[in-house]
Amino acid sequence: MDLFFTMLVPLTIGAIAVYAASRRVDVYSALVKGAGSGLDTLLRIVPALVGLMTAVYMLRASGALELLARALSPVLDQLGLPSELLPLMLVRPVSGSAALGVGAEIISTYGPDSQLGRTAAVMLGSTETTFYTIAVYFGAVGISKTRYAVPAALCADLTGFLAAAWAVRICFG
Repeated sequence: MDLFFTMLVPLTIGAIAVYAASRRVDVYSALVKGAGSGLDTLLRIVPALVGLMTAVYMLRASGALELLARALSPVLDQLGLPSELLPLMLVRPVSGSAALGVGAEIISTYGPDSQLGRTAAVMLGSTETTFYTIAVYFGAVGISKTRYAVPAALCADLTGFLAAAWAVRICFG
């Protein structure tokens, strides 16, 4: 059974390549074209990612995030959310990559098996990069006014954060 799961991805890729070749698709040129478009996407995303990560680190270095976490700590405690996870909760709706960076920092600081590390990991898996997703999907269909979508999506993010903290507490004590 372990061999099956080890070979699952290579077999899937091989099956797709064989299927494409049987349909007379130039698999290599399609792969190169896809890799090129991936690099184009990377070049478009990197400046925003660098700016966002810089802003997050500046906020953290200035003490603004700690001050905000201290100010919101009573509210977060009432909700069952650790205040140390506030930077993750603030960044996650904006940028998935920045949130991964913040999450990795939380996990390296507190440990992967700690309550905070587990909660950060579950939060990363159970919430979405709201503003990016809304921009992509609404932009793809030409909708410029999001109306209730942003508040509803942010409520869903808050629900995901709460559910992550509660689930980790219930499952791991």
